[in-house]
Amino acid sequence: MQRNLAMQLTSPKCSGFAVPRPSKSKSSRATTLADVGRAAGVSAMAASAALNGTKTSSRISAATRERILKAAKRLRYRPNAAARALLQRRMHTFGLAAVLYDALEVNHYFLALFNGVLSAATHHDQTTTVFALHNWEEDARERLPGFCDGRIDGLILLAPTCDEETIGLLPSHFPIVTIHGNLDYPGAVNIECDDEHGGFAITEHLISQGHRRILHLAGLKGVRGTECRVKGYRRALQRHKIRFSRSLLHYSDFNQEIARQATLTWFRQNQGQPLPDAIFCGNDGMAVGCMHAVSEMGLRIPDDISVVGFDDTSLSRSSVPQLTTVKQPLVQMGRMAVDLLMRRIDSNQDEVQQVSPIVLPIEVVPRGTVGPRPKQRRLVPSIS
Repeated sequence: MQRNLAMQLTSPKCSGFAVPRPSKSKSSRATTLADVGRAAGVSAMAASAALNGTKTSSRISAATRERILKAAKRLRYRPNAAARALLQRRMHTFGLAAVLYDALEVNHYFLALFNGVLSAATHHDQTTTVFALHNWEEDARERLPGFCDGRIDGLILLAPTCDEETIGLLPSHFPIVTIHGNLDYPGAVNIECDDEHGGFAITEHLISQGHRRILHLAGLKGVRGTECRVKGYRRALQRHKIRFSRSLLHYSDFNQEIARQATLTWFRQNQGQPLPDAIFCGNDGMAVGCMHAVSEMGLRIPDDISVVGFDDTSLSRSSVPQLTTVKQPLVQMGRMAVDLLMRRIDSNQDEVQQVSPIVLPIEVVPRGTVGPRPKQRRLVPSIS
C-alpha cells in the first residue's frame, strides 16, 4: 500500500504533482562557417571567402554571396577572432606594463597616461592588455620576456627602471615604446618631458616670488627624471647666485604618504634652523603629502611656506589650496606612445635601429600654493 502510494506521488501522471519533462535546450555552440555554408547551400570554404575575404579557387556570384550573407545574419555568425589573428599574424592587441606600487593610493600619473593610451587604442581599433608588475627588478626580469610570446603585437613600458640584464632578455625585434624610460632600450622609442628644464623653471618661479631657501623634496635617487629635475633646480640656484645646500636636498619616493613622512623627518632633523621659504616636490602626490605634513605642524600654505609639485595631474586641481606645479602633457604622451607603437608594428621592421628620444616641452602652472616670501623669518618648530 505504502509502496503504491509512493509510486503514485512520484509519477508524472499523479494529479496535482505535474513534473516538467526536461526540454531539449538549444545548443550553446557558436555558429561556424560550416553551419553558414549548409544553410546557404555552399561549402564552408565558399562561406569563408564571402564573409572573411579568404581566397577560393571558384568564383562566387553576387547572388550566392547575398545568400551566404543572409544565412550568416540569420544564424548570427561571428568570425573567430583568434583564428583570424593567427591567419593574419596580428592579435590587434598591445600591452602596457607598469608598476603601480601602492594599491591603497591612487596613481594619478598612471591614470593620466592610461587615459591617453586608451584614447589612442580606440582610434586604432586596438585592444589594450595591462600587465601589472610588482617591481622593475626581479619581477620584470622573470615576466617581461613572457609578455612577448605572441599574445600582443607590441609593448609600452611605463616609467621602467629595468637594469641592462633585463633589457637584454627582451626580443630585439619586438616593437617596444617606453615612457620616461630610465635607460636607452635598443630599438625602442622613449617619450619623455624636459625634466631638467622643468626643475629649472619651477625653481625660477619660486625665486621670482622672493624665495631663496628652497627645499627640494626629490623623487627616487638614481632615476633619470629625478636627477634631471635636481640638475635643473641646482642650475636655477646657480643662475641667481644662491648657494646650494645639501641639507636642502632630500630624496624620497613618488608616494604621497612616504613624502609626508619624509617631510616630517626633515623638519625633525632641522629643528631650530630657518624655515624653508618654499618646498619643491618631485611630483604632485609628493606635494600633497608634503602639504599634509606642513599643516600637521601648524604652518600655513602659502603664508608660511610655499609648496610646488610636478606633473599637473588631477590631484593638483583637487588639493586645497590648488597646487602650483609643472605641467607634463601626460595624456598626449600616452596617445603618442600608441601612435609610435602602431607605426613600428605596421612597418614590420626586422632591423633594430637607433632611435632618438622624443622630448616634450613643459609648462609652469601657477596656482594657490605659492605666495611671496614671508617678511618675518621663522625657525623650524619642535615636533615629537
